Order: sequence, then structure tokens, then C-alpha cells
Amino acid sequence: MLNAQDTDKAREWLQKIEQLAAELDHPVNIMEVCGTHTVAIAQNGLRELLPASLRLLSGPGCPVCVTDEADIDALIRLAQQPGITLATFGDLMRVPGEEGSLQEAKAGGANIKVVYSTLDAVALAQAQPEQQVVFAGIGFETTAPTVAVSIEMAARQGLRNYSVWSLHKTVPPALRVLLEDPEVQIDAFINPGHVCTILGTEPFQFIAGEYQKPCVVTGFEANDILEAIWMILEQHRLRQWAVAIQYRRAVQAAGNPVAISYLQNFFVVQDANWRGLGIIPGSGLEIAPAYADWNARMRFVSPLSTRRRPSESRPPCLCGAILKGLKTPLECPSFGRNCTPLRPVGPCMVSQEGACAAYYRYQPAQLETR
Repeated sequence: MLNAQDTDKAREWLQKIEQLAAELDHPVNIMEVCGTHTVAIAQNGLRELLPASLRLLSGPGCPVCVTDEADIDALIRLAQQPGITLATFGDLMRVPGEEGSLQEAKAGGANIKVVYSTLDAVALAQAQPEQQVVFAGIGFETTAPTVAVSIEMAARQGLRNYSVWSLHKTVPPALRVLLEDPEVQIDAFINPGHVCTILGTEPFQFIAGEYQKPCVVTGFEANDILEAIWMILEQHRLRQWAVAIQYRRAVQAAGNPVAISYLQNFFVVQDANWRGLGIIPGSGLEIAPAYADWNARMRFVSPLSTRRRPSESRPPCLCGAILKGLKTPLECPSFGRNCTPLRPVGPCMVSQEGACAAYYRYQPAQLETR
């Protein structure tokens, strides 16, 4: 909750936003890319406070949400093989694939361990030398350097029973795909503060330079987001497009050179499959050839699936459209009915950073009207 001082500041930002919004000659769709922003917006009721001419759309910035069903299935089949322990973060456990979830596979006997950091996964390999420990590496540029550190540790220790199944993705190519999609109408981006802490602003310059769209790197407090919205409207008013930094206390234009060096040294760029967006060229991070000994894809084969869950037995799920900003969770027929945090149909309801989970938790009044 905002304290009195922050509340007064929020009122000031809202007044400034209303003044600029009144000058607009068309509605403005602003996509908050990061799932943490989605949660903050819902938690603080910012959508309801903004003028009707401004629409906040949730984007594909939740790494759990964009993990493709086929990748979940591959992890399940990997964990079912003798001698393999799959280590994963807890928020991936309930994400549905075509063959079920990791949680269901664990209940069926697959050897799956929930860890809280990559160092926990390395420690698991150290404690179980008879087992091959495979870490399910998901996330964006924010978490990939920590995975690189775990590979570096394993290499230095000669730890041959640790490896990573990399499902890491990079954000800038996904935003380009959204801007090229004729169905998607995005007028501006609230850029992810965490990712930009690593990358800086240079990889996002194409948004302003090529597409003439405002783009503001933003922090995660309510007033950070409101200030960013005001900065976006200022760019619209002046017709001057830039990748601006609101989150100056954490983000430098050049990014974090140490973290960037880990990305460059331990990973190579490849195509990646995003749930809801399909295959995006150059949006994935595979482990570099120099560290092939710690690349689980080089060590193990995940057998092809022999079972598919009948599609007609599954409630409809609009996660793909929600991740592209084409729909809101309230427009999904399963939201709050067949799909809840306890019984999720799609990944946007699984992850705490998912748009559906945020709407469900922080907008209960709208649930009652469904």
C-alpha cells in the first residue's frame, strides 16, 4: 500500500497524465512488457485510475508464461529417465504441457526437485554424484547470467554430473515480432526494468528508431509506472521518440558489463519457440560450444512424445492472445471459472507474474460480474 506521501505524489502524476491524455486525438495502447509490472499495476489498481483513452496491455514478459508446451513435455520426458534428477524453480511445476505438468510427472514417479537458485542445483549435483542433475534453465536476460555462473562453477570443479537444459529467451526480438504483427496495436512500451538492468537501452533502440514508438524503462513502484506513462505521453505530445530511462536508480544506458560478458561467453543465440508467439528467430540462448559438456541437450535425448492430451477435453485458454496484448484475462471464457490459481488451465494463471493470476488476485470485484 502507498503511504501518504506516495499517495499525494500519485495524485500529482495522475493529474499530469489526465492533462496530456486530454490532448490526445486517439486512444493509446501501452504494453507493460514485464510480469512484475503487470502485478504492480493490478495491485495498485492503476488501470482503473487512468483515463479511458489509455489502455494498459500485458505483454510476454513472464518467462514461465511463454515457455512452450513442447518444452514442458520435453522436460517431463527427461525427468522420467533413470539416473536423471531434474532441478527446477517451483513456478514451473504446474505449467501445463500437452502431456500434463511437471507436478503431475513428479507425482507419477519422475525424479524432480524444486530448487531456489542455480547454486542449489549445483549443490544437489555435488551431494548426489551417482545422479545426473539437469537444471531447467528458464528466464530472460535477467536470470541467464546466474545460470552461466553455475556452469562456470561446475567447469572449475570438474562437476560432470551437472548440466543445463536451456530454455532462456531474449526480450528484444519478441518486441520486434509484436510490432510487426498487424493484429497487434501497440503505441508504446513500458520496458522491463530487470532486463534493462542487464542489457541497458541499446538493444531496444529499434523501437523508437525504426517504429517511432515511445519506450520507457521503468521501475516497479506505482509512482514509477505513473511517471513512465507521463513520459510516454510527453513523447507523443512532442512527436519525439526515444528509449527513455525512468528507472535511473538501477538502469544505466550501457547495462551491466559483467552480466553481459557472461551472456556472451556462455551462450549463443538461437531461434526459440514462445507460447502464443511461435518461433522467434534469434530469441533463444543455447549454451556455447565451449561449455558443451554442461549442455544437457548434448548429453541426453528427450524421447518423442507418444501421448497427447485430447484438445477437446481441455477448457479454452487465451494465454497466447493475452501474451500478445490482443485480449485481457477478463475476455477469456475460462478465467475464474474453469481456470483458477488452484486449477490453472494456462500458464498465465500459474505464474505469480502471469496476467491472469494478477487479475484474479487483485481484481476480485470484476470476477463477481462474470
